[in-house]
Amino acid sequence: MTTKMEDEMTTKKLAVVTAGLSEPSSSRLLADRLAESTVRALDVNGAGATVSVVELRDLAHDVTNHLLTGFPSPALAAVIESVTSADGLIAVTPIFTTSYSGLFKSFVDVLDTEALTGLPVLLGATGGTERHSLALDYAMRPLFSYLHARPVSTAVYAASSDWGSADAGLRSRIDRAAGELAADMLAGRRTAVDPWALTSTFEDLLRDPS
Repeated sequence: MTTKMEDEMTTKKLAVVTAGLSEPSSSRLLADRLAESTVRALDVNGAGATVSVVELRDLAHDVTNHLLTGFPSPALAAVIESVTSADGLIAVTPIFTTSYSGLFKSFVDVLDTEALTGLPVLLGATGGTERHSLALDYAMRPLFSYLHARPVSTAVYAASSDWGSADAGLRSRIDRAAGELAADMLAGRRTAVDPWALTSTFEDLLRDPS
């Protein structure tokens, strides 16, 4: 799904990846709320957004085939491009056995290890009880830090009890995290680091240092 809000000054690309397995999925619900809040925060600051939402459930076979063959399908290649070329990323996974889901990790495994360098990321997770919320900090945050992405300070965990009518606490966490992501996206478009790029011209390298 792609939605667009255009602004004369600037338009940012926001990618949303959700690894929920059921339909409907609480992970998708959380991802949608995080995206909506981020778009609002960008709009308040005079920026538009294009939002691309990826349901990893629909790409499970493509991800597995890529892990086995080393080649992405056209659909998976398009998704990888939308994620790695974005100005910001929202990544949401259900918590299984105290960590992110296997499908979520498999998708991360097909990404180049430098592809997310400098990318602002909002981390989200869902689970049955609040006690699994620590997985955001001991599993998800180290994963994206290893990939040289820039996770925002506030991560959002939603337990089953958070989806009731009195979810002011969840709304507050969503808005705070979305505001941080929008601010990082507006700070400037990230630039990928080319480890083979020359810092000097050939003329400089050949010139006598004396």
